[in-house]
Amino acid sequence: MTYDLLATLRPLLAAEAHAEAYASGGEPGDLEQAVWLRLLERLRADGPPADPPGWLREAVRAEARRSRHATWRERPYDGEPPDVLGPGPEQHALAAARRRALRQAVRRLPGRCPRLMEALLSPKDLTYREIAGELGISQGSLGPERSRCLGCLRRLLTPEVAACEARG
Repeated sequence: MTYDLLATLRPLLAAEAHAEAYASGGEPGDLEQAVWLRLLERLRADGPPADPPGWLREAVRAEARRSRHATWRERPYDGEPPDVLGPGPEQHALAAARRRALRQAVRRLPGRCPRLMEALLSPKDLTYREIAGELGISQGSLGPERSRCLGCLRRLLTPEVAACEARG
């Protein structure tokens, strides 16, 4: 009985849902699914409706109205929703992994570069004068030395960045 009813109503539901869905701002498949669910709930609670085609038409219109009201009440964001909670655990883990990779690469640099880069990355926010004094070099040679060290660091990190991008 139930299978025959569903098979009989399938073409009618498809036609009704197609006719009503776009006016309600929805998709015909979504509307069909909602009506099938209502019919199955109805069959379980009260049995089959007395006039299945009439009930189906009314159910489609009711679901279309419900969809139309929901669409009317919903407003899109102007932009991305604000991140009120700040970065989540995933972002913290990724940032920590990037800092570890950077620190490991800095330790692999040649000569004075590891000490220079550690001084530049220091949370103390040292001035060039303080860094030059700490490393025992002139303040004028700090800029060229920094450029050479950053070039080395870039060459060390490029294969790691390229490998990550290839997988992503």
